[in-house]
Amino acid sequence: MTSFRISPAVTDAFPDTLIAVVTATGLRGHEHWPATTSALENLERELAEGAWRPADESDPRIEAWHTAYRSFGTNPRRIRPSVDALGRRMAKKGTLPRINPAVDSYNAVSVRHGLPAGAFDLDHVTGDVEIRHADGTETFTPLGEPDATEHPKHGEIIYTDTTGVLTRHWNHRDAHRTRVTEDSTKVAFVLETLHADRDGHLLETAVAELRELLTPHAERTQVLHLHRENHRTA
Repeated sequence: MTSFRISPAVTDAFPDTLIAVVTATGLRGHEHWPATTSALENLERELAEGAWRPADESDPRIEAWHTAYRSFGTNPRRIRPSVDALGRRMAKKGTLPRINPAVDSYNAVSVRHGLPAGAFDLDHVTGDVEIRHADGTETFTPLGEPDATEHPKHGEIIYTDTTGVLTRHWNHRDAHRTRVTEDSTKVAFVLETLHADRDGHLLETAVAELRELLTPHAERTQVLHLHRENHRTA
C-alpha cells in the first residue's frame, strides 16, 4: 500500500496541521451512490433556503489557508485553496458540480465542513506520496490539461510522488495523471486542517461522513493520520 509522508519542515512551519488519509479499496464507481446524491441535494436545498452557506474567506477555516498560501508565496485570491474555490462556486451557482460518485462524495464533505479535500487514484501513483516544499525542479500536469507542464515555485507546498507533482499550492489543484474516475478502484482521499486544536473535531466528523458515503461501494476503507508527531502513514 502507498505510504503518505509529511515533511518535518512542513509541520515545523504549520505545527497544528492534521491530515486524514482515507483509503478505499475495491471501489465500484459505476454504481448509483444514492447517499452521495442525497448529500449534494441536501446541501443545495439548505443553501437555497438560506439555512446554510459555504464558508468564505471571512471564516477562520478559510482565512487560515489564505495565510498559509501567502507564507509560501501564493496569492490566495488568484489561486484559491480548493475548499474556498468550491464554496465560492456553489454560493454563486447554487449547485455543486457532478463529476463522478467518489469525487462528488469528497466535494460534498469538503464544502459542508469548510475543509480542503482531494483524492488520488493509487493505481497511478508511483512510490510513496510526500507533502513537502518544492525545490523548483518538479513537474506538474494539471487536471484536465494532459498536454500542459508546469513547474511549482521553490518553497511552494506540494504533494508529490516519484514521478511528479500530484497537487500544487498544497491543495489548489490536482494532477491529471492521478485523477479519480468511475474506473478507479483504489483511491486515497485526504482531508486537511491547519488548526487541529480548533477544528480537529470537524475533520473527524468529515472523515466519518466520507466513510459512510464510501463504505456501501467499497470492499474496505481505512483511516490514518499525519501530524507533527506522526510524519508517515505506514
